[in-house]
Amino acid sequence: MSAGVTTGRAAEVLVLRDGDDVGVATRDIAPGDTLPGVDAAPLVAVDAVPRGHKVALRDVPRGAGVHKYGQVIGVATTDITAGSHVHAHNLGYEEGRREHELGGTHTELAVPDGPRPTFRGYRRADGRVGTRNFIAILTSVNCSASTAKMIAAQFPSSVLVEFENVDGVIPLTHQSGCGLVPDSEGGAMLLRTLRGYAAHPNISAVLVLGLGCEMVLTSQLTTRDGGGAFLGMPSVGAPGAPDAAERMGVLADIPADTLVQSLTIQETGGVRATVRAGVEAVRAMLPVVNQRTREDVDVSELVLALNCGGSDGYSGITANPALGWASDRLVAYGGTSALAETPEVFGAEHLLTRRATRPEVAQKLLDRLEWWKAYAAAGNGSLDNNPSPGNKAGGLTTILEKSLGAVAKGGQADLAQVYEYAEPMAPHEGFVFMDTPGYDPVSVTGLVAGGSTVVVFTTGRGSVFGCRPAPSIKVATNTEMYTRMAEDMDVNAGRIVDGTATLEQVGQEIFDLILAVASGEQTVSEELGIGVEEFIPWHVGTVT
Repeated sequence: MSAGVTTGRAAEVLVLRDGDDVGVATRDIAPGDTLPGVDAAPLVAVDAVPRGHKVALRDVPRGAGVHKYGQVIGVATTDITAGSHVHAHNLGYEEGRREHELGGTHTELAVPDGPRPTFRGYRRADGRVGTRNFIAILTSVNCSASTAKMIAAQFPSSVLVEFENVDGVIPLTHQSGCGLVPDSEGGAMLLRTLRGYAAHPNISAVLVLGLGCEMVLTSQLTTRDGGGAFLGMPSVGAPGAPDAAERMGVLADIPADTLVQSLTIQETGGVRATVRAGVEAVRAMLPVVNQRTREDVDVSELVLALNCGGSDGYSGITANPALGWASDRLVAYGGTSALAETPEVFGAEHLLTRRATRPEVAQKLLDRLEWWKAYAAAGNGSLDNNPSPGNKAGGLTTILEKSLGAVAKGGQADLAQVYEYAEPMAPHEGFVFMDTPGYDPVSVTGLVAGGSTVVVFTTGRGSVFGCRPAPSIKVATNTEMYTRMAEDMDVNAGRIVDGTATLEQVGQEIFDLILAVASGEQTVSEELGIGVEEFIPWHVGTVT
């Protein structure tokens, strides 16, 4: 932030960049209140402005662009008077033009002096490092979901107490697996997602559970070589095979030390028989998985997922840039940090494309945005259907404004790669992007399928999101919400606006907590047992 005017310990109106037309209120403002102005000029509030919302710093004529973060966030739909509340009643969406530089901006991230940070993780046979040690019951189809939950229910924490190195037995169920075209775009996404979870470094054993007649075969999820997962699809050289393989993309290989077993309800003898067989299978896995122990590993082995939900007017000022600081620190050390939610970078994508390490990386992000425009139009929508009502109540008006705050989670690091949904992400790659929807559970499911081992989730309105098998750290954007929902939050970034902590201090706190959680410290959502129901693969395409 620059040009912020303060009164006492904290600013009443935050001005984020020189030349901005709006500032952000840090308290509820009443008409007639005298506010810190611009260039020492007094500013008198014309309207009531809720905390987190925008107040006009100067007159803006109808049709002119309105600037925040030094960028256009929309156009004035009426003449706006200095001191007015700026929101949906007088600020409209207009896409406008953005210069898309295809790379060219390079940021050198400094590695701090001193010893390199480490965490205590589970080293897997393929070299990757997990932060948790789960047994998963992974369903190939929704028809086996209830049976999977019945099996997992036989292993509460009281039963697992003697297996101190096992974090739990989790059912990973979903709503698909049949009634879809297997080699379609949607079929490819589902298979990549399920394979990604079967191969995840936080899962040491997987029981794949199917019905027996579905389109996604249990064998596609248990074959260790990802290239062998095309079982049931056209063979190499057959009509349609190359296109099918291209749509499928890269599939994760299951580590050699992951215990893998499968059951189908039809072949096993029905639900009751399958529950009995599944329970016995898990019981046999438990002592083997329990033998795995943590070891000290370098911070570069982490794969971090960056996400947000229930954003507000403070998200782009406090929690998101603080997380961006932590992301940059991880990337500087050689780790991987992944931004996502493609519809929520729309309008700010030019800030990412200019940071691409290669022109083709930048172009891939632009190509995915074009796909999204067509996808939204096919459903009679547009990308400015976002922000949500909750976002708007928190002070965000247009998708341009929301996106400018959202990309702050990615810090300043160079953009090394753009991945398809649930595509395996390479370790030690730096800052990357994954194409996902903005809906939080679907987005994080793709990131975890891609190999993320820790999630940091920022929220302004108070999301209670959790995730398994990758722990989710929740960061509050403002102190008022943090105080109200302290039992659901891990970090209060609102202190940045309060004037009691700097952005760098909160960023360091987030970074340190990432290492602690990666070493086994539980997040608040883990303490509550939240995260299984949030496994939601992205469903795209025809259902027949």
